[in-house]
Amino acid sequence: MLIITARLLPLLTVPFTHQRILRTVGSVAYRGLRTMEPLRAPQDPQVNTTLSGVDTKPQPPTSGAPMEGLNPTPAASTPDQEMPPTTGLLPGETVVREGKAAILFPSANEVFYNPVQEFNRDLTCAVVTEFAREQMSRRGVKVVVPGEKKRVVVNLADEEKETDMQTGEKKRVVVSLADEETEMQTGEKGGEEPVVTASVGERCQNGLRVLEGLAASGLRSVRFALEVPGLSSVTANDFSAKAAALIARNAQHNGVTHLLQASQRDASMLMYEMRGKKDRYDVIDLDPYGSPAPFLDAAVQAVGEGGLLCVTCTDMAVMAGNSGETCYSKYGSVSIKAKYCHEMALRIILHSLDQRANVYQRYIHPLLCVSVDFYIRVFVRVHTGQAMVKNSASKQALVYNCVGCGSFHLQRLGKRTTQGKHIKYSASTGPPVGAECEHCGHRHQLGGPIWGEALHDVSFVQKVLSAVSGNPSRFGTARRIEGMLSMVTEELEDVPLYYTLDNLSSTVHCSTPPLLQFRSALLHAGHRVSLSHACKNALKTDAPPRVLWDVMRCWEQSNPVKRDRLSESSPAHHILNTEPILQACFDVREDANPQSRRRHLTRFQENPEPFWGPKARANAGGGGISSDLEDRRKQGQNKRKNQITDATQLKSFPCKRFRKGKCTHGEKCCYSHDPQQTDKME
Repeated sequence: MLIITARLLPLLTVPFTHQRILRTVGSVAYRGLRTMEPLRAPQDPQVNTTLSGVDTKPQPPTSGAPMEGLNPTPAASTPDQEMPPTTGLLPGETVVREGKAAILFPSANEVFYNPVQEFNRDLTCAVVTEFAREQMSRRGVKVVVPGEKKRVVVNLADEEKETDMQTGEKKRVVVSLADEETEMQTGEKGGEEPVVTASVGERCQNGLRVLEGLAASGLRSVRFALEVPGLSSVTANDFSAKAAALIARNAQHNGVTHLLQASQRDASMLMYEMRGKKDRYDVIDLDPYGSPAPFLDAAVQAVGEGGLLCVTCTDMAVMAGNSGETCYSKYGSVSIKAKYCHEMALRIILHSLDQRANVYQRYIHPLLCVSVDFYIRVFVRVHTGQAMVKNSASKQALVYNCVGCGSFHLQRLGKRTTQGKHIKYSASTGPPVGAECEHCGHRHQLGGPIWGEALHDVSFVQKVLSAVSGNPSRFGTARRIEGMLSMVTEELEDVPLYYTLDNLSSTVHCSTPPLLQFRSALLHAGHRVSLSHACKNALKTDAPPRVLWDVMRCWEQSNPVKRDRLSESSPAHHILNTEPILQACFDVREDANPQSRRRHLTRFQENPEPFWGPKARANAGGGGISSDLEDRRKQGQNKRKNQITDATQLKSFPCKRFRKGKCTHGEKCCYSHDPQQTDKME
C-alpha cells in the first residue's frame, strides 16, 4: 500500500519479513523512485492521503497540485549514484546538523531548539544504546553500532595496583563488553549464536518502542532512529500542530519514516492511553521547557516493566532552594539553599518519581543521574513489585541543614531491619541533631524528603563510558561525556550530598587549603573521600562534620586568622574556639588525586558559546523571537559593568523624544538625533 502525505515526501508502508527488505524498499523510495511507477496525484481515489504523517484526523487535500519537494518523474541517475531525500525547504527555513541528523528549522523561534543541549542528546543516545544492548541480548538479538570494536570496560584504577583499605578508592573490576558479547553469542546456557542482528536505521521486529513526549522539532527522535540500533518504532509527540508537522517533515528529510511516527497529542493523555501491559513503551523521554512534574504520573505508568525513563528538569531555581514551597507543590519535597543544591535537586526528582511509582506498586532503579549546566538529567528503570515497594520508605530521607556553618545530617523516613529470612519495617527514630548546631550554635533548616540511595548504577555507567571512549567519533561531545562519566564512577555511592572546600574556608574566614592536601588529611584519618560531578570544589566523604571542622582547625593553626575581629555570635568564633580532637596530617598522598584529574579529562566545561543559558520559550502563536529583540538583548549585556562616566558617550545612543518628534533641545541634546540610529531603535 502506497501512502502519500500532503506537501511532503511519500511514506511507504509495506509488509516485511526481514529488516533488510524494509531498508531496501525505503532506499528505493528515497532514490527518486527510479525502479517504481510514478506517483499518482493526490486526487487519485486509490491513494490514502494524511496530514504530513502526523497522528491526527485525516484532512482532505486542498488542491491536486504536485506535492512540495517531490519530483513525480524519476530522475536519471546511474545505479551506483544515491540521491539524498529531496524534502523542499519552505521560505525562511534552515538546516541544522547534529550527529547524523539534518533538521529543518523555521527562521522564527516557533519550535524550541537549544544547541547547547547537544551534550544532553549525545548522552541520551549513548545511554539508550547500552540499554538496548542489554535488552536485546535477552531477546537473542545482537546490536551493531558503526565504528564500534571489541573493547574492555574502562577501569579508572588500571594504573593502581592494590587498593589501600584506608583510601576508600574502589578498584572496580567489571566484565568486559567483549565477554558480554561472547556470552550473548553463546547464550546463558551455552546455546548457539543468535542469527538476528540489529543495525542503526533498521526496524527490528522485536526491538524497543520509544516515545519522546515533548519532541518539538523531533531532533532527538530523528537521532534515535539514525544512531540507536534495535528499535521497533519511535513516536515523536508534540501538542503543537506546527511542531508535529515539522517532525513529519524532518522524518522524511532524514529518511526514517519507517521508524519514526509524528504525533500531535497531549503528552499525558497519550501516555495514559498506553498504560496497558502490552501497550507500554520500552523507553520514554521527557525533556520539557521547565518542570516535568505534570507528566511524571503518566510516565511511570506508561513505561514497560524494567523500561527506561529519561527525564530532564530545567526549573533549577525552584529545585535549588529559591522557592521551597513551589518545589513542594511540584515534587513533594522542600528544597533549601545550600552548596549541595545541585545534587539535592537530583535527589528531589528521584524522590518524586519513586513516590509516584509507588502508587501503582512500582519502584525505580537509577542508572545515571547528572547535573549539567543549567539543568539536571536522570535515567531510571521502572520495575513492578509489591514487596520491593515496601523498601521505598527507608530509601527516603529528610535533611537537617545548619544555617550557620552548613553542616548537614540525614534522617531516614523509614527503618528496615533483617531478622534471618524475615524483614521488619518500622518508623525511624530521631532527630539526629539537637535544637542548635553542636558546632556553631545556630539553628537547623529542614528540607526534603529526598532520595537517600545511590544516584548511579556504576556497572552500567562503566559500560556507557567504555562505549563512548572506544568510539569517540560517534558523538560531538564525546570528550565531555568521557570526563563526566569518569567522575561519576569515582563518586562514593553510599554518601548523599557533599561539602564544598571554599564554603568550609569562608565559614572560618581562613585561606582555602589545597584540594589534594585536604583530601589527604581525610584519607590519613581513615575516611573515604571523592569528588562530585555536580560541583567543581565538592567533597563527598563519610567523615562526620566534627572531623571536617577538626581538619579546618588544624589548617587554621598554620594559617591563622585575626580572631579579635570575629563576632562572638559568628560560626567561626564558635568553631575556632574549640580545640581539635583530631590532629590532621596534610602530607599529600598519591591516591588523593583521582584518575579523572590525573588524566586531565574534560570534567567541567567552560561556557560553550556567548549567551548559552536557557533560551526563551517557543512561541506557539507563530510570532517567534524577532531578530531586533535579540539585538536589543545583546546590546543590553554588561550594561552595568560598562557604565557611562562621560556625558559625551551619550551621543552614541538615539534620542527617544526625537524619534517621537517631541525633543525640543535641538543640537544641544546630549543624545543622538541621527535618523539611522533612531530607525534601528524602532
